[in-house]
Amino acid sequence: FLLTAVALLSSYSIHLLLKSSGIVGIRAYEQLGYRAFGTPGKLAAAIAITLQNIGAMSSYLYIVKSEVPLVIQTFLNLEEKTTDWYMNGNYLVILVSVTIILPLALMKQLGYLGYASGFSLSCMVFFLISVIYKKFQIPCPLPEQEGNITGILNVTTVSTSDYQNGYTVLQAPEQDTCTPSFFTLNSQTAYTIPIMAFAFVCHPEVLPIYTELKDPSKKKMQCISNISIMVMYLMYFLAALFGYLTFYGRVESELLHTYNKVDPFDVLILCVRVAVLTAVTLTVPIVLFPV
Repeated sequence: FLLTAVALLSSYSIHLLLKSSGIVGIRAYEQLGYRAFGTPGKLAAAIAITLQNIGAMSSYLYIVKSEVPLVIQTFLNLEEKTTDWYMNGNYLVILVSVTIILPLALMKQLGYLGYASGFSLSCMVFFLISVIYKKFQIPCPLPEQEGNITGILNVTTVSTSDYQNGYTVLQAPEQDTCTPSFFTLNSQTAYTIPIMAFAFVCHPEVLPIYTELKDPSKKKMQCISNISIMVMYLMYFLAALFGYLTFYGRVESELLHTYNKVDPFDVLILCVRVAVLTAVTLTVPIVLFPV
């Protein structure tokens, strides 16, 4: 429900943005603010864009910080995380920002970044397909890893077990382990609100893209925005749905981290991690463009 509400509000707010820019013939956020409220409006627009970009970029860079060490750990075939500098997320996020994000963000034309954005979208499609595939591959309850089940799954073994998709499936004593819950309210629920708020962060790019369109029109830009929001909405919804239906109550806040409970060295999940890192790294320069 919350994701749907945010998507609808995003689409409607873009409609209002395009309508206001069309009325006064201005396609710059600060100038729109200045035209409406004078200097305070211009400052408010600049501050709002800056804060919005900081929030969005922080979310993306946090993914880089949390996932890059796991990718390196898997490549090196390490059972435990070491204290080496190349396993430190703080150093890695700085390295990625300086060597990849900064050069892309310095590009003067948005059109060049469109290729990077398109590739990042392809990476997220791969992520979605992999999550759906894993839903039908991983049995529930979680599978027993040969020789490595103790301390990982944290479930109690009973006398009976099933064999499914090449895994020995433990029969957990909880009756509702694999039963979906249609509504969950706990201490973590509040954290979903800011995450959803940044689910559709296309607003700062609307007017720059509108300006660079061939034969720009409000109808064309609104159509582009609606299609983009709809595609991302479906991807968010399906990824969340199948991710939850794979692990149910055992799903973690970081979905990809949950797959470590099954196989920390899964090649497909490793590829998914790399794809997600590529996607978020190539998306940050788009967010930075209007600044």
